[in-house]
Amino acid sequence: MATKREERLFEKEMQKIRKARYEKMKAEGIENYLTPEQIRYNKNKKIIGAVWPIFRFLIIFGLGFVILYPIIFMLSTAFRPYEQMNDPSIIWLPKSFTLQNMQETFDIMSFDTTVLNTVRLNLIASVLQVITCSITGYGFARFNFKGKSILFGIVIAMILVPPQIITIPMYLQYAFFDLFGLIPLFNGGETITLINSGWTMYLPAMFANGIRAGLFILIFRQFFRGLPKELEDAAYLDGCGPFKTYIKVMVPNAKTSFLTVFLFSIVWYWNDYYVSSSFFTRNDTVALMLKNLDSELTSRLFNNQTPGIRAMIVWLESGCLLTIAPILIMYIFLQRYFIEGIERSGLVG
Repeated sequence: MATKREERLFEKEMQKIRKARYEKMKAEGIENYLTPEQIRYNKNKKIIGAVWPIFRFLIIFGLGFVILYPIIFMLSTAFRPYEQMNDPSIIWLPKSFTLQNMQETFDIMSFDTTVLNTVRLNLIASVLQVITCSITGYGFARFNFKGKSILFGIVIAMILVPPQIITIPMYLQYAFFDLFGLIPLFNGGETITLINSGWTMYLPAMFANGIRAGLFILIFRQFFRGLPKELEDAAYLDGCGPFKTYIKVMVPNAKTSFLTVFLFSIVWYWNDYYVSSSFFTRNDTVALMLKNLDSELTSRLFNNQTPGIRAMIVWLESGCLLTIAPILIMYIFLQRYFIEGIERSGLVG
């Protein structure tokens, strides 16, 4: 067997030989040693290598502009006086800045109380949904039982079927809530209504049927399927049952997925106005307040006499900026964990 010193000497000699061969080919012209197909391939590779960085820059710049354009327009209009909206000489940078639009929009939206109510509603529903969806996803990932394929098909249907399909039955259920006939027994024979109550959000979340619950179950299922089976086997040998294994072993290893689903849930509950408007007749959430902001501005700020839709944009964009600010701040601080959870869930790549 050759010693390490002999291997190093041999490698040095081979490098000298390769270098001498390259210098000879360079001096005589490398084309003399290549076939016509290889020469064409090298030329095409050089052209692609020169053009691709420019093409890639244009694609990224274009996508970035499309994504950032609404935010740039929002910032440009939210802090300008409404008189300047009709000035053709102003495109992006206003001649002066003002905070009056933000202050008036903040007061009209009752933003402080509306945000607190939205956060309370979102946090409770999101926590319940994360718990129930994680347990459901763990069951689909690790256990075999009768009807598993059919039930998982229902989960996929939850992703595909729009919420408009079940809105009317759910409204009737919440408007005349009787809990399988038990509530009338204790309420003088009458049902109760859950409309304008947070329970319209909490109850679906408790049974893994909240907003985008099907996607969350799929994320947890994909993540738990990627964990080594040996973790559970070791827990079973130590005397843990399925539920204790889930609590002691699976949950600590799925922290990033829990955070990812929690962020998804917060964002979708925050931005939801269709489901909320079906069960809330008052502007109790930020999304509903923003949805009805134009009518609120007309009645409370302009006494039912609008200054024109173009001038009103400054208050509407101020409302949009106030609405997305908490979500943007949350994402800035939790971006790393969010991306890590998406990668580990197996939904990309």
